Amino acid sequence: MTTLSEKEKKVLKSLIEGIPLSKRPFYEIAKKLGLEEEEVLKITKNLLERKIIRRIGITLRHNLAGIEGNAMVAWKVPEEKIEEIGKYLASFSYISHCYIRKTYKDWNYNLYTMIHGKDREEVKKRIKEISEKFKIFEYQVLFTKKEIVRKHAIYEF
Repeated sequence: MTTLSEKEKKVLKSLIEGIPLSKRPFYEIAKKLGLEEEEVLKITKNLLERKIIRRIGITLRHNLAGIEGNAMVAWKVPEEKIEEIGKYLASFSYISHCYIRKTYKDWNYNLYTMIHGKDREEVKKRIKEISEKFKIFEYQVLFTKKEIVRKHAIYEF
């Protein structure tokens, strides 16, 4: 288990809340936390190196940008290939989530991907390409009907 210092916890919490839209966002974070900009940058770099932070990025509100195709696809993948196929699928820019999950007697799908495209037809085409490439013909497509809320998880330290 990793132990975080109080400064690391403060910086991490601030990053989770959202990076300020500014020419110098880390300066803004530092000012808010009573730290120096270089210290915030050093802590952030260290958290990335230790893989506590996986990446720093932005969240696109795809529906407001005109991207209407979104589907969760539940795949039935042979256990011996699930890691290999999962890692390959996770590398696609149009797949935002890729998870291995437990199967059940009446639901034997073990790999889940969230696939995005400009519309449903593009998503269907991508699903078909994946299916044919990996010879996975057992899957369920769950298109998004409506986004209720999209937010980052809040972690307590």
